[in-house]
Amino acid sequence: MANALDLEEQEQLDQIKHFWKTWGNLISWLLIAALGGYAAWNGYHYWQRSQAVKASALYDEVERAVASGDVSRVERSFADMKDKFASTQFAQQAGLLAAKSLLTQGKADAARDALGWVSTSASDPAYRDIARLRLAGLQLDAKAYDDALKTLGQDFTPAMAGLADDLRGDVLQAKGQAPEAIAAYQKAWAMLVNTPDYRRLVQAKLNALGVDPESATVSESKK
Repeated sequence: MANALDLEEQEQLDQIKHFWKTWGNLISWLLIAALGGYAAWNGYHYWQRSQAVKASALYDEVERAVASGDVSRVERSFADMKDKFASTQFAQQAGLLAAKSLLTQGKADAARDALGWVSTSASDPAYRDIARLRLAGLQLDAKAYDDALKTLGQDFTPAMAGLADDLRGDVLQAKGQAPEAIAAYQKAWAMLVNTPDYRRLVQAKLNALGVDPESATVSESKK
């Protein structure tokens, strides 16, 4: 009986050896890949947390620079943020903050550059849309009408699309293109149904152009 058990155990051992010889390398590589993937996942999330902490600290520096009113310091700290943490939301927030500060300090070109960067680099659609609207507003102020229309011709989220159409109407009216401005305002008015206060402002613009958006008619004096 003992010999029979020994033979059976030997056969099982031989089968295990054969299996490992055939599949051992593959199993080892699969285990290494799985463990490596887990380590990489942990490492990536650690890196993300580390980046967020560092980006937050640099954003604080941008805020301090803005509070100081030192234009060079604002530009330098924002440049550092773009260089080191461009993919973070802190960088997008810093761009909007820096643009506002630079504009206040009379640096309109630098403000437009900051907004332009956010409008093309932001991963968050909300920050992207805000930057595009503010940039188009500055371009309108600078009478760069075609640039403003190009900015407003980019994609906007549904929540911001009505505001973009309203601003497009302002640009077109400034260019002397009243019919196109009316069309843009009408589109904005239709989209801003959930923001009645702003909608009334758009309606006032349409009324000034001889249009009643409720009936979508143009008065004879404005034709």
